[in-house]
Amino acid sequence: MTPHSRKILVAAALAMMTAAASLSASAKEWSTIRMGVDPTYPPFESVAKDGAVQGFDIDLGNALCERLKAKCVWVQSSFDGLIPGLQARKFDVILSSMAATAKRREQIDFTDRLYRNQTRLIARADAHLLPEAAKLAGKRVAVEQGTVQETYAREKWAAAGVEVVPYPSYDQAYADLVAGRVDAVLMDAVQGQLGFLATPSGKGFAFAGDVVYDPKIMGDGDAAGVRKSDADLRDALNGAIAGMLRDGSYRKIEAKYFDFDMYGK
Repeated sequence: MTPHSRKILVAAALAMMTAAASLSASAKEWSTIRMGVDPTYPPFESVAKDGAVQGFDIDLGNALCERLKAKCVWVQSSFDGLIPGLQARKFDVILSSMAATAKRREQIDFTDRLYRNQTRLIARADAHLLPEAAKLAGKRVAVEQGTVQETYAREKWAAAGVEVVPYPSYDQAYADLVAGRVDAVLMDAVQGQLGFLATPSGKGFAFAGDVVYDPKIMGDGDAAGVRKSDADLRDALNGAIAGMLRDGSYRKIEAKYFDFDMYGK
């Protein structure tokens, strides 16, 4: 073998090794999936007495991992820290009642829809408030930091003299609503009903006015968030979501928490 031939063989071998390494890196196996969640949002996500996370989103996430033959690891975060945490690789997926909005899609990717939620205003039943800028002028409206409700309140109401008061979690917002430190809370309707109005603390409070909605701000449903670089994980999750909807397992999980359709048309 001539020196030139040896050089050609060595170069070919190196090229094959590089290609194999590249293929291995692109074909990442998700044996463990770290799920980021803000566990302050029952019945979607909360912390049980034993310290474990629980709720509708948790059951959905565990079922998705099971279908993908992966171990689910739940990582707790504040809601406004979920997207930064995903980008910093503290976890691989956001599964925490997050609306898949156009603004968020500029930073991360989303799976297919997991369910739809509505936004409502909660206030004292005798306060006669409505979710309109003119009716809320001079009032203090609580929202959770980083939510579409905060974006909506700031864009639609703040210029009219509504004071938008952000909270790390809705538990604190509820406490201040009961104490009279805020006049209303803007939030997801299901969580507002089951997490507050249906509890002893919610006595004397009610939804004020109709559903609040702006498709540009609020998107078209809640989904799981993934990094843009992890299209393989997004596609795998989409396949698992479709399978759960197809074989009825989604509805079985849904029935544990709700007596109505959460997925929507």
